[in-house]
Amino acid sequence: QVQLVESGGGLVQAGGSLRLSCAASGLTFTLYAMGWFRQAPGKEREFVATINRSGGSTNYADSVKGRFTISRDNAKNTVYLQMSSLKPEDTAVYYCTASQTTGLITNTPSTWGRGTQVTVSS
Repeated sequence: QVQLVESGGGLVQAGGSLRLSCAASGLTFTLYAMGWFRQAPGKEREFVATINRSGGSTNYADSVKGRFTISRDNAKNTVYLQMSSLKPEDTAVYYCTASQTTGLITNTPSTWGRGTQVTVSS
């Protein structure tokens, strides 16, 4: 059974930092591109960042480029999202995702975690 379990969310002041982690199990981690999506209250779910199998290629939403960094540790079956210079508009539930693809996640991912809440106060 494939599981993605997010952690690291919480409450932070604007300008602060958080690091989200996602532990994957039940899959061959190195066969999957990984990604993060988010959903703010009253808004549609949106793409945040993605990383390919090896970790050598990444892509970001324009709204987080230069502030967020996605990375992965294939030995630990874990993907991370380092978030810096956080803004109130980054407040959302953040979801870890996985897709069995050789490239980056470009379509709706096949596998989703339950999400972790990130709240940025002004």
